[in-house]
Amino acid sequence: MLIAIRNWKYEDLNSLVLHANNIKIWNNLRNYFPHPYTEEDGKAWLKKVVDALPAVNMAIDVNGQAVGGIGLILNGDVYIKSAEIGYWLGEEYWGQGITTEAVRLMTEYAFYYFDLLRLYAEVFENNKASMRVLEKNGYYLEGVRRKAVFKNEILMDDYIWVKLRAW
Repeated sequence: MLIAIRNWKYEDLNSLVLHANNIKIWNNLRNYFPHPYTEEDGKAWLKKVVDALPAVNMAIDVNGQAVGGIGLILNGDVYIKSAEIGYWLGEEYWGQGITTEAVRLMTEYAFYYFDLLRLYAEVFENNKASMRVLEKNGYYLEGVRRKAVFKNEILMDDYIWVKLRAW
């Protein structure tokens, strides 16, 4: 199995909609990720990211097909040396080490191409698989924001995972 991260392409539309339109994925993401995920949502996303510079939103590619997404939110002002990493993967690909590899690749990309010293991920308390992905990639649990997330009418904790650039 060949796992890569790459720029999104307009040709990814069908695969994007197929994999993103899943309530189990939406349950672990912020509400601005649509559900249901429609073809119109996919077209709007691709229009936003295909030619965007700098490239901070990538497709997770398995054997030439986009099956998930991974990206960075670059911070500004006094937080300019930090970025948030976020990701999702189509359910049929869960448990195969794909997200672990994608996070490794995106972490390397982020520290190589951007003047960052700190990457962090915010993970909902019930998403143990995502926490394990980060741990495998050398991220450490920096803290827990108690009752910081309100999703699906449930108030839950937000776990902050961090990786610092080696210097």
